[in-house]
Amino acid sequence: MAKQTHAQWSSRLTFILAATGSAVGLGNIWKFPYMVGEGGGAAFVLVYLACVAVVGLPILVAEWLLGRRGQKNPVNTMLEVTRAEGRSRAWTLVGVSGVLAAFLILSFYSVIGGWSLSYTLQSVTGAFQGQDGDGISALFNGLLASPGILLLWHSVFMLLTIAIVARGVKAGLEGAVRSLMPALALVLLVLVGYGVFSGHFGQALAFMFQPDWSAIGGHMVLEAMGQAFFTLSLGMGVMMAYGSYLGTEVNLLATARTVIILDTLFALLAGLAIFPIVFGNGLDPSAGPGLIFVTLPLAFGNMTGGMILGLLFFLLLTFAALTSAISLLEPVVETLEERTRLSRMAATLVAGGAVWLLGIAALLSFNLWSGVSLAGLNIFDFLDKLTSKYLLPLTGLGAVLFVGWFLDRDRVIRELGLGRNGTLLWHIASRYIAPIGVIAVFVSSL
Repeated sequence: MAKQTHAQWSSRLTFILAATGSAVGLGNIWKFPYMVGEGGGAAFVLVYLACVAVVGLPILVAEWLLGRRGQKNPVNTMLEVTRAEGRSRAWTLVGVSGVLAAFLILSFYSVIGGWSLSYTLQSVTGAFQGQDGDGISALFNGLLASPGILLLWHSVFMLLTIAIVARGVKAGLEGAVRSLMPALALVLLVLVGYGVFSGHFGQALAFMFQPDWSAIGGHMVLEAMGQAFFTLSLGMGVMMAYGSYLGTEVNLLATARTVIILDTLFALLAGLAIFPIVFGNGLDPSAGPGLIFVTLPLAFGNMTGGMILGLLFFLLLTFAALTSAISLLEPVVETLEERTRLSRMAATLVAGGAVWLLGIAALLSFNLWSGVSLAGLNIFDFLDKLTSKYLLPLTGLGAVLFVGWFLDRDRVIRELGLGRNGTLLWHIASRYIAPIGVIAVFVSSL
């Protein structure tokens, strides 16, 4: 008989910090700014905000609601809720796919977290100083080509993640977000402050907040919707797991609004920290994924105070990666702990060790195993595509469809504290707009 142990968040504020920490990750600091660059600036920002409101919020609330109902890991939560509602046990696949997605994502996410740790050290040692574009590219390519160095940093990052999660909800997750989130905000504000006085802040503001409506097209809307979905850690079992530690006194809609506002604020501040540096050094704001690991180090290496700014920036990136990594490991550990006889520590070591092993396969795909392919992709890209294009949208879609169509309607209305107008908006969003939005992103990505 599996044991039953379940913690609770100590306060609503702590839960907000944890949920925001999960949402604020590499997607905000790394992906959002370059997507703004590629999407033409402010037009993308406005479409993204609309997508967060009509697609992200209903799914976020649905996952929290399910987690709070079940008070267990995502798999057991779906078993419990389907049994209580008299629904098919096939819906349990929503919980299974969420936990699987978290496990797979963390395996390659940790590799990128390792890159960030490596660049933090290189900032301190002055590796970027005086380098030209070719030199910076050679540094990054050299990192990818070295399995030993990649393994070292991947291992350090996973050890940090395991050490935090092993301590449990209060000592581990809560303790980490209480220190990491303020540190993240402080570093980000220092970088934005530099941007204000660098002479190119006005150009960054115009780029991000003066829309070029001609940039809006079907592809850009789908990109914005995809980013809105993924930035909130939806479809990964994370928010369902975090919801399972919630009491009934927490207003889910109000809390979701707060988390979304904070997540978006961090993303916008990241853009305001990055784009003044980009414009001030005559760099390309639409440089894509290379913006963080190639374009910005070039700027840091050739500007006054660049060593300090580079250190601050990659510390910021590492903090953001770590707050998301602990949230990705949590649903896997929670599931192992509650469905087996393993203690919290043992479950964390088993889950973290398995993630670490798969991460080795991901990092080797850049060098020793570069010739190994799955569905025409290297292992790293295959894991990325499998999760982002398939598991996440299908899991999120399953959660919002189940809550919107198969949970007792009157009880959901009472739980969310909805009035007549709120009820109408909720049902339109959860039954139609959010599912259609996810399906559109899913189909367009195939």
